[in-house]
Amino acid sequence: MNKATLGKSIFDTAHVTGEFLLRSGQISNEYFDKYKLESDPKLLKEIAAHISQIIPEGSEILGGLEMGGIPIASAISLETGMPSIFVRKKAKEYGTRKLAEGIDFSGKKVCVVEDVVTTGGQIIESVNKLRELGAIVSDVVCIIVRDPKAFGNLNDAGLNLIPLFTMEELKKLAE
Repeated sequence: MNKATLGKSIFDTAHVTGEFLLRSGQISNEYFDKYKLESDPKLLKEIAAHISQIIPEGSEILGGLEMGGIPIASAISLETGMPSIFVRKKAKEYGTRKLAEGIDFSGKKVCVVEDVVTTGGQIIESVNKLRELGAIVSDVVCIIVRDPKAFGNLNDAGLNLIPLFTMEELKKLAE
């Protein structure tokens, strides 16, 4: 599947309208139900194949953010053979009490994986915690960037945001 066809499929599958409260606190009249993408094995496989081509060179580990980034990171891992970790919003209060599950990532270059990015606030919080634990994080890949302000917000945090699509691109492809 080429990128344009993938973008149209993503839009057709996941775009819904109504009134939605976003994590950022913003209200939107449109929403991308990312779980429709992530629960469709054919579409998830195509997304992983395309994102695997934009993973920055030198990345050693994929860091899937809870919850939407985890299935994407797993699919990319299967596509590339690159190991992944699963990053919680906060460390468990029981068991191992870890922020991130999986292989040891201290001193390794972690490419963070997210599904949809609006402001990047949760990414910045998670990356700061990963960095405190020794991860080297400079890149974030995602399926969709909703708001262009996310690029500046992440850049200010020392992060390079690499989307598969922007919201504007998806809307054009859906026409």
